[in-house]
Amino acid sequence: MKFIVSASALLKQLQQINGVINANTVLPILEDFLFEIEKNRLTVVATDLETVMKIHMDIEAKDSGKVCIPAKILMDSLKNLPDQPLTFNIDKNFAVEITSDNGKYKVMGENPENFPKEPSADVTTSFTMTSSALLTAINKTLFAVSNDDLRPAMTGVFFELDSQGLTTVATDAHRLVKYKRTDVSCPKTDTFIVPKKPLNLLKSSLPDNDDVLNVSYSGNHLFVDHGSTQLVCRLIDARFPDYRVVIPTDNPYKMTLVRTEFQSALRRVSIFSNKSTNQVALAISGSELQLTAQDVDFSFEGNERMKCQYDGENMQIAFNARFLIEMMSATESDEVRMELSTPTKAGIIRPAEQDDNEDLLMLVMPLMLNQ
Repeated sequence: MKFIVSASALLKQLQQINGVINANTVLPILEDFLFEIEKNRLTVVATDLETVMKIHMDIEAKDSGKVCIPAKILMDSLKNLPDQPLTFNIDKNFAVEITSDNGKYKVMGENPENFPKEPSADVTTSFTMTSSALLTAINKTLFAVSNDDLRPAMTGVFFELDSQGLTTVATDAHRLVKYKRTDVSCPKTDTFIVPKKPLNLLKSSLPDNDDVLNVSYSGNHLFVDHGSTQLVCRLIDARFPDYRVVIPTDNPYKMTLVRTEFQSALRRVSIFSNKSTNQVALAISGSELQLTAQDVDFSFEGNERMKCQYDGENMQIAFNARFLIEMMSATESDEVRMELSTPTKAGIIRPAEQDDNEDLLMLVMPLMLNQ
């Protein structure tokens, strides 16, 4: 079997799917890419048994066939080759010889029959959405996903579909992010939980534009198609907690802040906070907000004052600064609104301005104030 392909085009496509491959795999074959050639068309597949990603590209080939090629050595060599046509020759023992303008490189491939079969899309429900819509939904929620494997439902993003739109929710029990889009129409009311890894892979491979994605799901798997790239992942089989019950309905005190100023002040002050809690206390009175952080063990202390618009009683409340900083990064609005009630109840953060078809709500639990 023989085919010719451009070095830079192949590298660009493989970089999209290389992230699927784990560093320590249970099966040696999972360290390989599966190359499938059929009539001048190359399909390359990478899998870790939970997530499968594949790309398609046009090449020059006379034969059809399959071979597994070790991913790491192939990626390392492509990164160091200038753009030029490469000729791949594969013999019947799956030995791969790559010929460039000035060199010849040999690597031992593996039998493609040992490569895991991908899940089939038997009975699926499909809908379409733009690439930027899915990318935004991932970016606004993924940072709040839990890393606690004892609560598997929280280690992914919860997708809630209905004819009114798509809602994505993530929580780690200390904070919660809910993002709704009304410009996506789903054929029926449904829910599923997508793990963190495939969402990270989509985040790095999807373009931020209006390309239309075909999204479909079955009882166990999610399928996302974008042009020549496809992703299939196993869904998390667990019940997501009822997030509606933790969102407070009555937070009467409203504070409006300039997002970038608040984020910068948090970054500066949190340097002096306790490293295990990242606690920053907010003292709000009138139109002034005071941020204070201290680490008693090292006698560190930092505080800053900034302007705010506040409607409510004077108050002191403490939060994990890292959570607030990440939440500020998840919104593009110039100003953010914080809704509070008491120092022991969750605060709600929303962008001051939102698009008509978007609704972002972020909730953060307070910390006990150091007295």
